[in-house]
Amino acid sequence: MTEPASRPEQQHIGGLWCGDVLAGLADYLDGRMAPAARASVERHLDGCDWCTRFGGAYATTVRSLQRQLSEPEPVDDAVARRLDAALADALERD
Repeated sequence: MTEPASRPEQQHIGGLWCGDVLAGLADYLDGRMAPAARASVERHLDGCDWCTRFGGAYATTVRSLQRQLSEPEPVDDAVARRLDAALADALERD
């Protein structure tokens, strides 16, 4: 994945500034954006390469984190025992 270049001056495309698109990016990706607002974001993305690349990198990161939260890797037994012991010790001191 290529990292987006440093942000250029904000562009006003599709009725939105780049900052407007970035501010609503989480709602856009989660599907929580109203249809008219979503259409405006998509018009902006059609004409703004930087926001498209940044949004793609952001979406990849969010999906990766969501996958890790929904499918956590198992903890090694030795680590789990140490964590349990440390937690029990901390609770005893309180």
